[in-house]
Amino acid sequence: MSTLASVLRSTEQVAPDQAKRDEVAVRAFFRLVGLWGLTMDEARVLLGRPSRARLYNWKAGRVSGLPHDTVQRISYLLGIHKALQILYSEPHMTDAWVRRPNAAFGGQSALERMLAGDVADLAAVRAHLDAARGGGI
Repeated sequence: MSTLASVLRSTEQVAPDQAKRDEVAVRAFFRLVGLWGLTMDEARVLLGRPSRARLYNWKAGRVSGLPHDTVQRISYLLGIHKALQILYSEPHMTDAWVRRPNAAFGGQSALERMLAGDVADLAAVRAHLDAARGGGI
């Protein structure tokens, strides 16, 4: 599990600092949606398929008590983005990488792998990038 995910773990009650964390996490996620050129349907799948109403509320800044699974997913996605920033010096390469076919994912793109919908798919992409950063790939 990533460090950000452990820092961002949820509790049953929404404390003021947790509410702020949720707002920041959702804002960062929607910035990533823009950078990667994702559709709202793709964004919804990456977040674990919340209802459309909930997704649009989050996008509008009406965030309260994100589920732990959603926080974990956002953590993986932000970690993927950060790893790409470290690996590639050009922002356009960073943002385009998720859509390029990749042998590590059986010829599909990282985005296609992540859109399979399971949090394990996000973890696999993150692990691949972490290995690449460490020289393992």
